[in-house]
Amino acid sequence: MLPRGRGALGVAALAAAAVAGCAPAPATTSARAVTCAQVGAVLSDGPDPSADPVGYAEAQVRPLGQIATSDSALRHAIGDLSAAYQEYFSTGGGGAAAEAVSRAEAALDAVCPGTAP
Repeated sequence: MLPRGRGALGVAALAAAAVAGCAPAPATTSARAVTCAQVGAVLSDGPDPSADPVGYAEAQVRPLGQIATSDSALRHAIGDLSAAYQEYFSTGGGGAAAEAVSRAEAALDAVCPGTAP
């Protein structure tokens, strides 16, 4: 049998741990998930990227630029991808631009897993 003070503290600690496990996710996490879903919706729209990669890149620039977020990492990833797509379109899919798109897609995927095409 535990002394009265220790038993009460143990019960209180267990209750606090149980409540902490049920706490809702931080607002930034859910806001990021919503924005990632928006990005995914944009990237799934437009021409087939394998059939028309330049047209696909062109179709993504404006919609990506219209996505607003206060999440600086996500905003940066979206902006970089939009800029890479703009460069890819402007150069007709040149080598350096294609590499920039690959890097930007990987950076976006690091922030929003599974979102990049």
